[in-house]
Amino acid sequence: MFYLWKRSQVPIKQPTKISKIDNLIIFLICILISIISSYKELLISPLNISDIFSWLLTFTEAFVGSWILILVSKKENPTISSRQIILIVTLLLAVQASKLALVSTISPLSLIIPPALIISQGMGSITALAWVSIASITWPDPAVPVNNNLFFILLVCASVVSLLGGRIRSRAQLLQLSIFVPIGAFLSQWILIGKDKISFIEKQEFVFAKDNIFSDSLLLAIVMLFTILFIPIFESIFGLLTKARLLELADKEKPLIRRLSLEAPGTFEHTLLICGLAEEATRMIGGDIDLIKTGALYHDVGKLHAPNWFIENQDGSKNPHDEIDDPIKSAEVLQAHVDEGLKYARKNRLPKLIANFIPEHQGTLKMGYFFQKAREKNLDINENYFRYKGPIPQSKETAILMLADGCEAALRAMNINASDKEALETISKIIYSRQKDGQLDDSNLSKGEIFLIKRSFLNVWKRIRHRRIQYPTSKNNTFS
Repeated sequence: MFYLWKRSQVPIKQPTKISKIDNLIIFLICILISIISSYKELLISPLNISDIFSWLLTFTEAFVGSWILILVSKKENPTISSRQIILIVTLLLAVQASKLALVSTISPLSLIIPPALIISQGMGSITALAWVSIASITWPDPAVPVNNNLFFILLVCASVVSLLGGRIRSRAQLLQLSIFVPIGAFLSQWILIGKDKISFIEKQEFVFAKDNIFSDSLLLAIVMLFTILFIPIFESIFGLLTKARLLELADKEKPLIRRLSLEAPGTFEHTLLICGLAEEATRMIGGDIDLIKTGALYHDVGKLHAPNWFIENQDGSKNPHDEIDDPIKSAEVLQAHVDEGLKYARKNRLPKLIANFIPEHQGTLKMGYFFQKAREKNLDINENYFRYKGPIPQSKETAILMLADGCEAALRAMNINASDKEALETISKIIYSRQKDGQLDDSNLSKGEIFLIKRSFLNVWKRIRHRRIQYPTSKNNTFS
């Protein structure tokens, strides 16, 4: 009964399929991680059965740990790409190799914490915490013992970076983190390890002075600063979408958004209203607010290819659709705003998660107005000719944008004296029509979340619906 209830509330979300070649690459990297983590146990001479069994146990532990990490990353983000999974396991491989080569000269803090920052920024805190756990447990060089207090400090600092890294929304906050975490590590080592291991001036090895807690903390700060510098490169190569990157893209002075405001002002105004609806709904259900705010800004950029063909950009004098008087060509123009939008996204190198809003906010909806026009002309046309190509929304955020897009015009057109009940009925009808049409089947929205979305749309409508009094005016002045 519990299973059936859960199925009725939330559709099962299928993870993104990964190609066989990418799976092979990931498998080989996991094998390399296991070999690096365990090969020293085979160097014991002479070997006996217990040594081989110990090696096999360590090898299996590293291999299973790597796959647990991959499963956790897929669970946190079902749409994670193969490139991002390869990044996670490659960072684990690099750290395991660095432990062998550098653990005698460099503190474990500088090996574990910076990769955790990259992963938490791009793939979430849970994946970063899982990565820290696997990287900390699997230590390939038992000949170099790690101080228990240092290991505890390492776990605490790495966990703090993993948790905060997934929430940080600007480069300035990243810079603050790269300063305060090393200071916290320094103070923790000073308290737990000892004051006798502090030396602020080393004549020969100032940064790479092993077991000097000031040098360890300074090196950690330097490595974290370099990590912050390289995060934009990781964003570009591996398709990571950090909070800071989302906020940069949401800047209304970006060339594409600026063009939209100048060349298609009606569409831009429509976009801002949708942003308000979608942002409030996403906040209500606990979704990714930064993602939907940025995606909403770019969802209609394809209308730049022919702004005057869309009603919100027309001045009321003439409508090109009336001039051509061809419902099929008009439907092609509507579909073109999606196709051209994807071209703009590629040209401006928008991240895939942002580009997904362009086709998914329309899904496979029917262009009802032009389909009805075709029927009035007695054209024997298949209904599918008047549907967008899709795909239907694949995430909660793109589904919310579709619903906001449908409700925005209807709510704005309502009488200012309309009651809350009438507005809610209008919202419910639009959302129900999308559900009945199968547009929300892959979005993973539960019935409870859809109810909250309706209430949030109503709340936004109540805020923007207000009267204006007629201010008195005179010949020489006006009143505010």
